[in-house]
Amino acid sequence: MKLSIVIPAHNEEGCIESTVRALATELKKESIEFELLVVNDNSTDKTGEIIEKLAEEIAELRALKNSPPHGFGFAVRQGLKSFTGDAVAIYMADASDSPKDLVRFYREMKSENVECVFGTRWDKKSEVVDYPWFKLVLNRLINHFIQCLFGIRYNDVTNAFKLYSRRTIKGVEPIISPHFNLTVELPLKAIVRGFSYSVVPNSWINRKSGESKLKIKEMGSRYLFIILYCFIEKWLSRGDYRAPSNPKENLSTFR
Repeated sequence: MKLSIVIPAHNEEGCIESTVRALATELKKESIEFELLVVNDNSTDKTGEIIEKLAEEIAELRALKNSPPHGFGFAVRQGLKSFTGDAVAIYMADASDSPKDLVRFYREMKSENVECVFGTRWDKKSEVVDYPWFKLVLNRLINHFIQCLFGIRYNDVTNAFKLYSRRTIKGVEPIISPHFNLTVELPLKAIVRGFSYSVVPNSWINRKSGESKLKIKEMGSRYLFIILYCFIEKWLSRGDYRAPSNPKENLSTFR
């Protein structure tokens, strides 16, 4: 199974090289066939130059440019249009995600024959380092709201770090989120439309360089819009968009 990794990058000159090298080293060590798609999202620093230089050295790396309009969601969508693997992961450029966790996601998808693997940072086996307390409070409130609204056990829907089969990505189209609300749109659509999934604990480490691109004041209404969008589909679409005959219909397992 070939693994694709989409990495949106906006002004990440301080960490993008180490993130890419760590991923490539770990995946090669585990003998996993892979490709890295780093999407330069209108960076004004040296991010683009670094990506282009790395692409000359790392054969598995493809450097992409996100043409206007710009934004996290648009950059991820650019990568999702271009990947060639059997499964695709969304991975943060700031090294907050772990290459070892990605390998675990990959093994989980293969061993459990599920179409999605969702990470949770809020499990007793998870490791979270230096998560800002204000964002933590908002995170838990939003995720609890989603759990209650959709009647699901999964407690970290807003976590960007997830793995999807190619069939799932095709099955959740059209993808409409332009910003960080895409991290909610993809898993909620996958769940609502009946794709099977596992939930596994993953680690998270706060960035050591650069600035967070998530602007909480700007994202509140956008998150709410996409949550209600998926909720309306769940209850009013009469299953018109459901995935046909999953290997394990609506399975959710927690590791």
